[in-house]
Amino acid sequence: ASNGSREGAAGAWLRTPLAPGEVITVQSGAFERDPQESSTTDEELSRAGSPSSRGGGSSTTPDYGEKRLPQALIIGVKKGGTRALLEAIRAHPDVRAVGTEPHFFDRNYHRGLEWYRNVMPKTLDGQITMEKTPSYFVTNEAPRRIHSMAKDTKLIVVVRNPVTRAISDYTQTLSKKPEIPTFEVLAFKNRTLGLIDASWSAIRIGIYALHLENWLQYFPLSQILFVSGERLITDPAGEMAKVQDFLGLKRIVTEKHFYFNKTKGFPCLKKPEDSSAPRCLGKSKGRTHPKIDPDVIHRLRKFYKPFNVMFYQMTGQDFQWEQEESDK
Repeated sequence: ASNGSREGAAGAWLRTPLAPGEVITVQSGAFERDPQESSTTDEELSRAGSPSSRGGGSSTTPDYGEKRLPQALIIGVKKGGTRALLEAIRAHPDVRAVGTEPHFFDRNYHRGLEWYRNVMPKTLDGQITMEKTPSYFVTNEAPRRIHSMAKDTKLIVVVRNPVTRAISDYTQTLSKKPEIPTFEVLAFKNRTLGLIDASWSAIRIGIYALHLENWLQYFPLSQILFVSGERLITDPAGEMAKVQDFLGLKRIVTEKHFYFNKTKGFPCLKKPEDSSAPRCLGKSKGRTHPKIDPDVIHRLRKFYKPFNVMFYQMTGQDFQWEQEESDK
């Protein structure tokens, strides 16, 4: 099907001149690559992918078992909480995951499935191989490519209030490029008319309904789990129970794996059984957001509301981003 005919309801809502394929160009330019979020260099990946590398670039991987293509992927969203989810699920003994983001289905597809398999850690029978690359969710070709690898692949999407996600995305970019314009300037096509610039990747990524339509062309809803980025912070064990159920795993990662870090403002993983330091996300996580004009926030909420409602209808889940706003 052509992009035009696939736009569907969410696309009709948007009516921006940007072709869906262009979102990748927008996204991968200036507004990308957090040292922790997306730090995988080509050199690291070719090291991990070389046959001589044992255990997929992870020093802790035992030298037995075999490398397999992943059966489950964390496909999004950027600044939603994917790193936190990956670290938590890696605490499960039946999960082996790549620490770096392979970016196979968006940037490295030309390298082929053998290369991709080589990047993976070794697993034993019964263990699940996983990776996370948050940009897959907004990459047009990703659903088809993943489907052609294995149509029963399980997909996990961590979603978060699109307004706070956009500000977080901007904050990440600002930390690396302090010279960029203000959030307010980038968010509007025309500030006077209040026209939101939906072609800016920080805003476009949060139009979840639009991207999800693309995935539903290839995967049934039952193969996609939507994790609340907010609940991953307020109730990590509850969200992890859903993730483990979805992956067909025993519920091993529970309350006792987490403690709340007051400085960071979010939960951290305890080290299993021993007394060494707990695993907290790095300093690039939990950055203080810049102060944004309340009027801009209000306009963004209005802009996202119809898409959020559509996303709730499509997924059968209410993430309560609207209620959350009215409480404030």
